[in-house]
Amino acid sequence: MHHQARKKAKHYLIALLPIAALAAAINGRLLPVSETNYQKIVAAHRGKVVLVNFWATWCEPCREEMPFLASLENRLRDRGLVLIAISADEPEQEADALAFLKKTGIRFPAYLKSVKDNDRFIPFVDAKWSGALPASFLFDRRGAKAGSFVGETAPEKIETAVRKLL
Repeated sequence: MHHQARKKAKHYLIALLPIAALAAAINGRLLPVSETNYQKIVAAHRGKVVLVNFWATWCEPCREEMPFLASLENRLRDRGLVLIAISADEPEQEADALAFLKKTGIRFPAYLKSVKDNDRFIPFVDAKWSGALPASFLFDRRGAKAGSFVGETAPEKIETAVRKLL
């Protein structure tokens, strides 16, 4: 991506973030994701293939999957893949989630689910999702949902689906 286009995209993303979220990003914290900004975060990456991953530090399959997801994004970033990692941990576990993501090599910004009503947020993300973790949702370059991976999923299955969209 050309430097000016990257700069413009970065400014666009920053414009979508509320002031509190921007302050969190600057202070090295996880940015909050709620019903009001989830779609904006995904839409900010239109033109890219986006893999949104919901995970938690207490979820062993999530912790096992994360190094693969970090590697996948690292290998395919230049072809247009963006990984959005959203922790489902409680706010008091944010430091643990942040430390795990840094150790795993996840690119930032990363996010912390901060919703008023989980029972409304979960179907807002995907009508077929029960809230089980790990859960990944794949979006094509137009921003249309192109796949869902809920529960333990073979890494090859995720990578094949991603590569089809690149």
